[in-house]
Amino acid sequence: MVDALHAWWKQQLELCSGEALTHPLSAKASERLARLGLACPMRKNGWPDAKDWLARAWQIDSREALIDAMLWLGAQGERQRWDIDAAELKAMSVARRRQWEQETPLDEAPYAALLPGWVAAGEPLEWAAWDWLRLAELAWAGESGGYLSDTEAEYFAAHAAELIHTRYTDWRDVLSAYLRGFSLFDGVDYAIGAGEDYAIGGQAAPFEAPRNSWQERLVALCEPAIREASRAALRAYRDTAHHWVLALAGVREPALMLRQREPLAPMPEAGRQDAARYLEEVLELYADEGAEALLRYWLPAEAHHLNQMAADAAHGIHVPSQTVFGRPSKESLVQRSWLKQASHHAATIHMAEKFAFYVQMAKDSRLFDSASLGTFDQALKSCLCHFYASPARLLEAWLAWERCLSEPEQPSLASDIAWHLNDPGSVFHWLDWHPGVWQEPAERPSLRHFTAMALVGPMNSTAWSQPQPESARECEAIRTWVEGHYQLLGADELRGFIDYMLEAGDRQEYQINYAPYTLNRERLDAEIAILKTGESEAEERNHLLRLERVRDNADDCNELDMAAWDIAQTVDLAIAGRELGWLNAAQLARILERAYALAEKHYADWQAYAEGIYAGFSFFMGETDERESFLAGLRHALVAWRCGAPVLAGAWASLDFPGSKPRHFAPLHVDTLPGDRRTLH
Repeated sequence: MVDALHAWWKQQLELCSGEALTHPLSAKASERLARLGLACPMRKNGWPDAKDWLARAWQIDSREALIDAMLWLGAQGERQRWDIDAAELKAMSVARRRQWEQETPLDEAPYAALLPGWVAAGEPLEWAAWDWLRLAELAWAGESGGYLSDTEAEYFAAHAAELIHTRYTDWRDVLSAYLRGFSLFDGVDYAIGAGEDYAIGGQAAPFEAPRNSWQERLVALCEPAIREASRAALRAYRDTAHHWVLALAGVREPALMLRQREPLAPMPEAGRQDAARYLEEVLELYADEGAEALLRYWLPAEAHHLNQMAADAAHGIHVPSQTVFGRPSKESLVQRSWLKQASHHAATIHMAEKFAFYVQMAKDSRLFDSASLGTFDQALKSCLCHFYASPARLLEAWLAWERCLSEPEQPSLASDIAWHLNDPGSVFHWLDWHPGVWQEPAERPSLRHFTAMALVGPMNSTAWSQPQPESARECEAIRTWVEGHYQLLGADELRGFIDYMLEAGDRQEYQINYAPYTLNRERLDAEIAILKTGESEAEERNHLLRLERVRDNADDCNELDMAAWDIAQTVDLAIAGRELGWLNAAQLARILERAYALAEKHYADWQAYAEGIYAGFSFFMGETDERESFLAGLRHALVAWRCGAPVLAGAWASLDFPGSKPRHFAPLHVDTLPGDRRTLH
């Protein structure tokens, strides 16, 4: 059998070269190479048992399954996992590499038996031909088996030829890479040693012979007309906006690349349940909220913040690394210093890829309106096409931001993104790259309103997007908070309380009920002594605590302007009111303008504003045993917001304080918020 297979392989090469092959290859390698679609021109019925072979070797029994496999081989194949693991192994210490070998089961990853040794020995780590020649093999089998027309088979073979031509200079390199891939696939070394050669009776090897039909076939398949038709055909398989979402989500979940032909193809119930569980357990997103709830994960102001921080870092302008409240961690400051590396790249991709993954999970859960999700697809594609001129620019930006903002508790995507950037078959290089009419999944807030929303500071999480009415489920939690903390039961009460906070607020209570005591210490001591005698209600105890803080000038409460405490609460309530539907967009905008003006009137910069928030929080805190813990937490959060470390802790570091002179550098692109007059176009 071995001799017969070897003879078969020699016969195939002799048909192409007119010579006899003398170099022995393993029978298994010979059998596979004899069938490669690029070895000889494809012939109708040239492979009589092709359909049986497809079913036996690939479990392919339909045209759809065949096309799925070919698209996967072209765009990802086995090489992606091998490439990424090889790159990571190269960066490992010897001890860590041994640990990797022990932790990687050979029954699941046969390549683990060879890859560490090849890396240690400095062997060539190239095997993409294993995927691309098998793509040509499947094209030939598909034509012979009746699954593909002659034209379709030629287009897929031409696609394989273009990818091969992009990566390799001659057939010797192609065959060597193919055998390395074959070796990794089986976990058995079939590779040809460096000292061995392909000789035919002392003459040139068929890969170098001038009459070599392998070379002729490759050249023929790369002729401009065939190449362009092949490119158009391959792009036609990925020409919907959903393919953009699939490609972005596929970096986090590579298995999605098996669904390129039909992204919405029916999936197993277990997969649907996994997607639904992810949405509920990780995102707290439920079917009854509707697809619009996904818009809370579209964060254009976050992208603006990152762009501004990176632009400032590139010009050597940093916000403080030390405040009166403390200093950020060393790790946070190091992360902030990395931002200059991404200054030339629009940051929208950092949040857009997460949004795309969430949209894909929503599609897979089958719990949301598909038409609504489809509008997100189109808007995402339009937005990214406008910000990034090519697949390379998008992937370069994504890689730069991923390296800057990697999360210690999450696996980094840097290796995966770099792979897509460097692999010519990656689906990103075969998407429809036409932006069309400008769209975006959700409205961007103006820079002025984003600054006003940032006045909430660490009293709540940063509002990275325009607030919108939330789902009934989310509204229940927000309403509970508003009622519990402020005893506000409806829209009228909320609007009235916001007016009070902007016009008077807690700062007026201090001026009326406590500031006079600073002028008469004897009266203050007497009042404290009276309140300390006997039992008292909670309100009286809180009054006593505040009097004691006035006496001690706790956290400079007698010296600092505490209007910031009122402003932060007002903005927090206004955003909550919009989410509850108690305020419309115009009402929210008017409140934000008033808050902006009040902050401008009372303070000159973010540091003074931060001190005002802290003094107000400290002074008006009610009776609690957790006071010191709450104050420590606020100090820590104020440091993060003030210093921009961690980078996404808050937005103050990238924003000019209301009314202050602009001090930030313009980003080098248009990925900014409306109203940024310093944008370079």
